[in-house]
Amino acid sequence: MAVFSSLTPVFVAVLCVIIGFLFKNSQRRQTRSKQGRSDQTSKPWVDEDLQDDTEISSKHNEDDDWLDTTEEEDLRHIPYTPARYSATEMLERSEMFYSLMNLRRSVRFISPEPVPKEVIDNVIRTAGTAPSGAHTEPWTFVVVSDADVKHKIREIIEEEEEINYKQRMGDKWVQDLKKLRTNWVKEYLDVAPYLILVFKQTYGILPSGKKKTHYYNEISVSISCGILLAALQNVGLVTVTTTPLNCGPQLRLLLQRPANEKLLILLPVGYPASDAKVPDLKRKDLKDIMVTV
Repeated sequence: MAVFSSLTPVFVAVLCVIIGFLFKNSQRRQTRSKQGRSDQTSKPWVDEDLQDDTEISSKHNEDDDWLDTTEEEDLRHIPYTPARYSATEMLERSEMFYSLMNLRRSVRFISPEPVPKEVIDNVIRTAGTAPSGAHTEPWTFVVVSDADVKHKIREIIEEEEEINYKQRMGDKWVQDLKKLRTNWVKEYLDVAPYLILVFKQTYGILPSGKKKTHYYNEISVSISCGILLAALQNVGLVTVTTTPLNCGPQLRLLLQRPANEKLLILLPVGYPASDAKVPDLKRKDLKDIMVTV
């Protein structure tokens, strides 16, 4: 008993040290967790609306509301015979297309002059020729020409963009944009005759109500956007690619788009304004963008 009594202070001291150690570890974990959350919210490239799984797991496909693709009919294959050009023609066509696309610039000064709607229809048809995962074509192009809706879109975007510039984007990004003379004021959203909002469909919804997996939907829609930019350049129209952070949910609600659609890119489209100016930028040389093995 005497021995136990003499050991009690030592035992209490050791116990206190252990408790203190565990308490400090807990505090460190909480601090790291808070820092992690803070880092996530401060990352300029994070758009909350696009933080979703682009691939659907096999577990989801086991649910009753997902389409069983084994029930689909086999797809018929047909002969493919595209035009074939001589080496000289290929070189000429490649040089002509490069010259055309090399003139493409991001233009923020857009004329209100009307553009034939049939032209817009055709450039979007062209964008719809893009390849997509399992040919799911996971894109929706919302074309807005109504002045009131365009203004509402502008209000939503400018409100969020002001927060982006002042809080979310960080000093470095804002500093990098200074040379381009951009800010959160987007007058062209009112002025451009058309706004094209490109949504990616994270999954498809069939007429039966069943859901269909859309593989690589963001990559597929991004390729489609690239073709759309080329199609606009081909007809002499201009645009500027805008990816307004954290505007997706409000714009989806405004345009009455379903929950499976997420805003990827917004394009104001029209003729360039008569006084349009663009930064005098230089493109990288071929040797800086291509590696031949």
